[in-house]
Amino acid sequence: MTIAVGDKMPAGSFSVMGESGPEQLSSEELFAGKKVVLVSVPGAFTPTCSKGHLPGYISNADELVGKGVDTIACMAVNDVFVMDAWGKDRGVGDKVLMLADGNGEYTAALGLELDASGFGMGQRGQRFAIVVEDGTATHVAVEEPGAFEVSKAEAILASL
Repeated sequence: MTIAVGDKMPAGSFSVMGESGPEQLSSEELFAGKKVVLVSVPGAFTPTCSKGHLPGYISNADELVGKGVDTIACMAVNDVFVMDAWGKDRGVGDKVLMLADGNGEYTAALGLELDASGFGMGQRGQRFAIVVEDGTATHVAVEEPGAFEVSKAEAILASL
């Protein structure tokens, strides 16, 4: 079942890069008592993700925070080392929290998997953005295959 507006976010965890290496962050720690924009991309370093999706959230971070967003988090079915390197490459700094869903378990719990094996990428996550308020999805924007409209930062900003 795919996550929908009004649904509680599933329990799970992500890998994040801490000061001394990989750490786990639970969905409870990420979402409880906060307004979070959770963005998912099919893969780090891929063209649309690197040139448009993630940079849009970096450049619009202050406006999103101004609308009450506590955390902007970017998730992909990649390992924590790739997500950390991609974040450094794109200059996310402290504007975007880079989340690794290495085995795609959280993506599957959301019901938003993507079979990208035809492109040699295996199982991934669809391109989407979810606004979460205190653990509940309040806006769910899932892109049609090949599209990049409803989940970009400007669209999410307009929805807040």
